[in-house]
Amino acid sequence: MAITDIFKKKKAKKKTIKPKEELKEIKIEKPVEIPKAKKEKKSGEAYRILKIPHVTEKASISTIQNQYVFKISSRTNKTEVSKAVQEVFGVDVVSVRIINVPKKKRRLGKVKGFRKGYKKAIVKIKKGQKIEVLPR
Repeated sequence: MAITDIFKKKKAKKKTIKPKEELKEIKIEKPVEIPKAKKEKKSGEAYRILKIPHVTEKASISTIQNQYVFKISSRTNKTEVSKAVQEVFGVDVVSVRIINVPKKKRRLGKVKGFRKGYKKAIVKIKKGQKIEVLPR
């Protein structure tokens, strides 16, 4: 009989409501101030946008004109690049130019393939400001 008792519906017990005790009056002398949540900068996104600085002879010469070259993620645009450079390096960006370098055909013996393409950005900053691309 114990096995059949498992499948039977049990009657729900009625809960009795106990009378509430008298609430004590609470006196608040000072209003409680809730601190406002501060919006934190998401620096992780900036490092996803800017991959590495593109260090070449031509890029190092363009630093004289306050232009710096970075390899960037393939899905980013000019506004995202300018915000990322301002956030990471703390400089004022004047203009951004983006170049999409296409993939190139390569061949090793009979095996044909491609070298990866990438996207690079030329960032011009305000006169008098500098970015330390390679730490000394």
